[in-house]
Amino acid sequence: MLTRRKFLFGTGAFGLSGAGLGLPYYARHQSAPIFTHGVQSGDVDFRSGVVWTRLDRPARVEIELSTTESFSDPIRLAQMTALPDRDFTVKAFADGLLPDQDIFYRFRASDLHSSFLQSEPIVGRFRTAPLRYRSVRFLWSGDTAGQGWGIDDAGMATYATMASHEADFFIHSGDTVYADNPIPDEIPLKDGRIWKNRIITDEKREVARSLHDYRGQWKYNLLDGHVRNFNAGCAAFYQWDDHEVLNNWSPSTDLSGDPRYPEKDVAIYARRARRAFEEMTPIRYAVREPGKIYRKIAYGPLLDVFFLDLRSYRGGNEDTTSTDLLGKQQMDWLTSALSSSRALWKVIASDMPIGLVNWDDYGRQKGSEAVSDGYNGVPDGREREFARLLRFMKDKNIRNTVWLTADVHYTAAHHYSPERAKFLDFLPFWEFVSGPLHAGTYGPKPLDKTFGPEVRFLKAAPGGAESNLPPSDGMQFFGRVDINGRTGEMTVRLMDRQDAQLWSVVLPPEGLTGDLKTA
Repeated sequence: MLTRRKFLFGTGAFGLSGAGLGLPYYARHQSAPIFTHGVQSGDVDFRSGVVWTRLDRPARVEIELSTTESFSDPIRLAQMTALPDRDFTVKAFADGLLPDQDIFYRFRASDLHSSFLQSEPIVGRFRTAPLRYRSVRFLWSGDTAGQGWGIDDAGMATYATMASHEADFFIHSGDTVYADNPIPDEIPLKDGRIWKNRIITDEKREVARSLHDYRGQWKYNLLDGHVRNFNAGCAAFYQWDDHEVLNNWSPSTDLSGDPRYPEKDVAIYARRARRAFEEMTPIRYAVREPGKIYRKIAYGPLLDVFFLDLRSYRGGNEDTTSTDLLGKQQMDWLTSALSSSRALWKVIASDMPIGLVNWDDYGRQKGSEAVSDGYNGVPDGREREFARLLRFMKDKNIRNTVWLTADVHYTAAHHYSPERAKFLDFLPFWEFVSGPLHAGTYGPKPLDKTFGPEVRFLKAAPGGAESNLPPSDGMQFFGRVDINGRTGEMTVRLMDRQDAQLWSVVLPPEGLTGDLKTA
């Protein structure tokens, strides 16, 4: 049983302001504040997590936690104030929690000038990681509201399907929003039907340029009921890719030929997008790792998850001599974190696949958008950085690693082995691809043979880059991972929007003899 003393030990909060901050004058409202975009939780480990919500105006917000859904004995986590400088978002860090525990959280809001104007509470839940060997289930996918496919009458139904799996957490593998993809009123389909976007906001009618616009990308997705319901019941771990800023961006992106962006320095848009990413998600880096989207989440003895950021530190896509996607700072962190990990499984959440060839043809710049260069030879360019990483993992005997990714808008299972590779100095590993969640579905990408990938399963749209099938065609995908708390086996399933299991594989852990509970 979680005692009040244990619950409160070490708790802390961060957010828009402290309760005692001297506030400017705001006009009084005749109604209670309104929670506009549901609740979210994220970055949960065995003793802590982050909770989030947003209001429609300045408001005083009280946050409570409980181990029961009835909140029979709630604990106050924090009292905070929602203010315009953070777009009325509130985010709190809860520490000192017990492991393997259902945590219910509740937000209450009241008008700044009248305590009688109080909102109805809004509630969510998450489960902390175990310290013992219990089974773990999580989901992953990417790509939400891309290519103009917005909220139609069916809504973002893949989120409803995922909710039925009652996972411990969900990894959103990038392209969490499409800041460069406006949402039109309707889209003609190839068979003569018309896709109608039932909800469109002002911020989604143009590409995002201002901070207000970038915030609006997130708020649009959270208008979908399936998304809000899923968020309320499942913790989400977010990483970003390119469309959070604009297509295929790197620090050297040339915007001189794109009239949609009046300011030609991509760093300006990246800073705005990054701030919106931090404000609108329950990511913990604002308090624990300032400025870092890459991070490790320890989810008990069975699992560590390493989240990569392949955007912020990359060299230019057009620079064929550049080796950087991770960058030195992130590479040093990753190798150190992998070496020190004692978890049975090490999942590397990457916002881009390793072996798929993806060319950057945005504007004037040409070059490799991802890791592979398509030449099927010894490692060159960015492949050299990943070759160093894979060699390091072999030298340190870091086993039971699995890569999860999205980005390419179809689902696949890739097995990498030096037996098929041009680069030989690494241990075999799996990479699983899944997405989109609610975006266009495309045809498959070619594989580069440098690291010896082999397709074990693939489901994609017929045709190539022009496919762009709508979500209503059903080819929306997510993955599910189950780690058995007794045997340590990892089962990976590739699923679709209709909840059909398309393919699965059982991966026994290396180096384990007997059951975990007796090992």
